Amino acid sequence: MKPLFALLAAGLMAAALARAEAPSCATPGTDNAFLGISTIPLWPGTPPGAKGHGCYDIPALTVFEPQPGTETGSAVIIFPGGAYTHLAGNLEGRQFADWFTARGFTAFILSYRLPSHGYLLPVPLLDARRAIQTVRANAAKYHIAPNRIVVIGFSAGGHLAALAGTRFVTGDPGAADPVQRVSSRPDYLVLGYPWIGAVSTDYSDLNYCREFNLVDQCAALTAQFNPVLFVTKDTPETFIYHTFDDHTVPIQQSLDFFQALVKAGVQTEYHVFAHGGHGSGLGKGDPALDAWPRLLENWLRARGLLSRDEALMGAVH
Repeated sequence: MKPLFALLAAGLMAAALARAEAPSCATPGTDNAFLGISTIPLWPGTPPGAKGHGCYDIPALTVFEPQPGTETGSAVIIFPGGAYTHLAGNLEGRQFADWFTARGFTAFILSYRLPSHGYLLPVPLLDARRAIQTVRANAAKYHIAPNRIVVIGFSAGGHLAALAGTRFVTGDPGAADPVQRVSSRPDYLVLGYPWIGAVSTDYSDLNYCREFNLVDQCAALTAQFNPVLFVTKDTPETFIYHTFDDHTVPIQQSLDFFQALVKAGVQTEYHVFAHGGHGSGLGKGDPALDAWPRLLENWLRARGLLSRDEALMGAVH
């Protein structure tokens, strides 16, 4: 008979393995109404290019509702990072959904398809566009204004968010699918330590082409998927934060994007903090870095996104 501590250790190990093996993606149809959370698929049937039927094959939006009576009519779509190999759904997803809903936003976390599961670019960009179009097309359902949609992304999710903000589609008014009739352009863009140079022929840092064995195609891929190349005056107003000691994604990458925004005349707020490394989320206890969410809150307030849209809310209630 095994000692009690050995049985307990085995049980804890099994539980840890179960958690580690649990899919890091959302499953459409699951919800928790008690917490105001639900998950919806981006496409009503099989998504374009799907290779299977698992949760990694079905892009989805997990919806977080604000406390009734606190709604502002603003929405945020959150793109978690994870180096395009996984999704940091807690650190760069749920934590921010809770932060935004506490401020009256309806929050949506995007589970986009990943190169690590066979979905190379442009598939994640297709999912990102569809997510924004889905939220905008269903604005009345979610009691949000279609011109108050923020997209926020971190690390690889920041690269994807920057692509969504620079390579958007305007929508097809004649499309049979009502989602395809509306624009995929975010109204506002927020980037946290964005991996802007993910697709680049510079291999001195973390590189998408090298990680996914695409070095021989990298020049062509860079021409399509480096968001710096697509910044125009129509790129949404942007808020960026980064840390000086980020050794995974150097600040030069976000600086390149910032400079492109400035050159195009896009209003931008850019913050660089001395410490925090990569993947700092809402902060890591550093007294300076932990101020960044307050700076974001001020930025959102200055754009009226924390104020209640009385006309919209009056129609709802």
